[in-house]
Amino acid sequence: MSMNNERRILIMTSVAAEKEAITRGVGPVSSVDVVLAGVGPISAGIQTTKALLTKDYDVVINMGIAGGFRDKADVGTLVIADEMISGDLGAESPEGFITLDELGFGASTRIKADSELVMHCLTSLKLAGVPVQLGHVLTLSTVTGTSETTKNLQDREPDAVAEAMEGYGVALAAQEFGKPVLEIRSISNPIGPRDRSAWRMKEAFDTLERASKVIAEVLL
Repeated sequence: MSMNNERRILIMTSVAAEKEAITRGVGPVSSVDVVLAGVGPISAGIQTTKALLTKDYDVVINMGIAGGFRDKADVGTLVIADEMISGDLGAESPEGFITLDELGFGASTRIKADSELVMHCLTSLKLAGVPVQLGHVLTLSTVTGTSETTKNLQDREPDAVAEAMEGYGVALAAQEFGKPVLEIRSISNPIGPRDRSAWRMKEAFDTLERASKVIAEVLL
């Protein structure tokens, strides 16, 4: 913890538009750094590691927009991950997908978020009137764009409510440094066949900004 007993928070986000929304929400708070992670889990892991080598942060958060599974996470709502899962790290087989955990390589595709911080954020966001829910968030290197892949993911991970591209990478880096980690996502579109007309980017960025304000207030 920092000398003034105020947490130092590292927020990793993938692109400039997300960073701008988060920065507006956080405001001029010196103990919160919003850093670009790049797109995808590899870039996110590298950039998070670089950031964690520069300062002694108390909490690491991956924030941004995401796709939500229909009937689980509606567009314009917020999702907090209780578990961050690499959804495509493993092996194919005639019997179906085999996760890294099942392959027995001694590594896991699942990282749990800090449960105390998760519940603190969830409660505070609800009190602030932000529509929010808890669930697993998948990290994928290839965004889902077909009904078949959507169904396969839901069958394999029934507790997943959203998918994005950086959470597991950020979480893996945070885990290596022994830092508590969160993933918080604003839903911009339903998961499935790509339909840009169904995307609600403005609403998603507005929700992300509102959430960032609350998060900065409750975690410092």
